Amino acid sequence: MTEGRRVFRFAPSPNGFLHMGHAYSALLNFALARESGGRFLLRIEDIDQGRARPEFEAAIYEDLAWLGLEWETPVRRQSEHFEDYARALERLDEMGLVYACDCKRSDVMHFAAAHTDWPRDPDGAPLYPGTCRDKPRRPAREVLAHGGLALRLDMGKAAALAGAGLSWREWGGGDIPANPTQWGDVVLARKDTPASYHIAVVVDDALQGVTDVVRGRDLFNATSLHRLLHRLLELPEPRYRHHDLVLDEGGEKLAKSRGSETLRALRAAGAQAADIRKRLGF
Repeated sequence: MTEGRRVFRFAPSPNGFLHMGHAYSALLNFALARESGGRFLLRIEDIDQGRARPEFEAAIYEDLAWLGLEWETPVRRQSEHFEDYARALERLDEMGLVYACDCKRSDVMHFAAAHTDWPRDPDGAPLYPGTCRDKPRRPAREVLAHGGLALRLDMGKAAALAGAGLSWREWGGGDIPANPTQWGDVVLARKDTPASYHIAVVVDDALQGVTDVVRGRDLFNATSLHRLLHRLLELPEPRYRHHDLVLDEGGEKLAKSRGSETLRALRAAGAQAADIRKRLGF
């Protein structure tokens, strides 16, 4: 674990406007950085170029500044660092842990539907059945450059290579055993997205020197997979703090996809930054 000055980050995706859940996570990271005498970084996770929009990125800066947050510049934007992710994928490929997959999501869904009680990952998606796992291997760059649908991690080989004792240090919870196999052979890259969230986030955090990953509890289970990638790629291990989510009146988590009320809408309705901070406990 990195010692010295602590580094926190808030890493939104510019595929919609920020809501109260984003505000809470950003304010918490900012507060913890201030309290520890550490650094606060803003990272734009725009690797999904099909959904990222310049107007949403501009709104992120505007909303966070309105809340009173300050961050270091220049801001890291994932779309400017595809080569960093490609190198990580190549390293895993050289270790024999990556294979090309030509299956569509619908293929996996149909397979799972035909098999009673087929296992699912923590997000509820059926695990990949390994259809393409034993096909002849092709270099990762070649697969993505010549129309291969996706690159997957051979989880069985990866877990065996990583060995036992994989865990992470959770704020207030001590050491948490990691169980990456619950995710199965996850997708690490697609032809239309050069790296998955999982690859990009561990590489970004390492290159930015992030020591403390503070994010919502909806990503708690993903940390098992991230710790596996840390070990395989020999990346530093950060501390973790998975905070409670901000819920709506129906008890559901706020989400862009569900049309949750945005900070911009609240501001347009007359809300002040101090009101938002107070509502969220800051």
